[in-house]
Amino acid sequence: MQEALYRAKILQSALPYIRKFYGKVFVIKYGGSAMLNDELRDSFARDVVLLAYVGIKVVVVHGGGPQISQILEKLGHKPHFIGGIRKTDQETMHVVEMVLSGDINKDIVALINTHTKKPIYAVGFSGRDGNLIKARKLDKERYFRDLGLPVPEEDLGFVGDVEEVNAELLLTLLEKSYIPVIAPVGVGEGGEAYNINADICASKIAQALNAEKLIFLTDTEGVKDGEGRLISTLKIDEVSRLIQEGIVKGGMIPKLKSCVEALQNGVRKVHIIDGRLPHSILLEVFTDEGIGTQIVV
Repeated sequence: MQEALYRAKILQSALPYIRKFYGKVFVIKYGGSAMLNDELRDSFARDVVLLAYVGIKVVVVHGGGPQISQILEKLGHKPHFIGGIRKTDQETMHVVEMVLSGDINKDIVALINTHTKKPIYAVGFSGRDGNLIKARKLDKERYFRDLGLPVPEEDLGFVGDVEEVNAELLLTLLEKSYIPVIAPVGVGEGGEAYNINADICASKIAQALNAEKLIFLTDTEGVKDGEGRLISTLKIDEVSRLIQEGIVKGGMIPKLKSCVEALQNGVRKVHIIDGRLPHSILLEVFTDEGIGTQIVV
């Protein structure tokens, strides 16, 4: 009886959040360890399904860098990165699309659908489907300059940036109770495929949908200060200082820049949370304390 009462109290404590977020759009960037560990994968799928069943409209954007590198190495091609960006020639792009739009995307869709029943189902998309993500070649000069890094002379190949998102297609699916699962591959003007950073892709999709929340699952607790302490709430005007002082480094820099852009273009809140913790999404969304870093205007 005590256990049953405890569960009832947990459900009751979530009611204000369920009421607040009913009908809202959440965009979740799924990556890191949460994609590789079976327990965490199942935890993620259950969390997404729960959000959908309480009336939240969920869009999942996934990465897959380690899996791409693994396949390339099996084919005898050493992965090549320039300033943290994968150089993507024609052959590499073929592997990127095969892994992201094929294996990983369909695996995530199938996993989520093991926990659903009509009318809620996950459906998988590449950004090339329905011109979902129109892309252009990444402007490397602007990209690296914005990060405060030297611009490489080497051509990045088919590395893209998001030009336009087909929000109408996504909103139609969400209204019909589907959960779109999106591989970050864009389509160029001539129909060519582009490899797009999943963080950037998730941010652009959240902006196009005026999402209530953009949630990044990562392999870190969140954003930390100079003494290594978790920053629970971070305002966007503090982000530049953290970068300039070298407190934020590496892959967290473009992630935070994507967060700032999202907040400046219609997204209400952005969360960076630890995907290594089971049910991290629920802990962040349905509790007062949260577990990661929320970024606000």
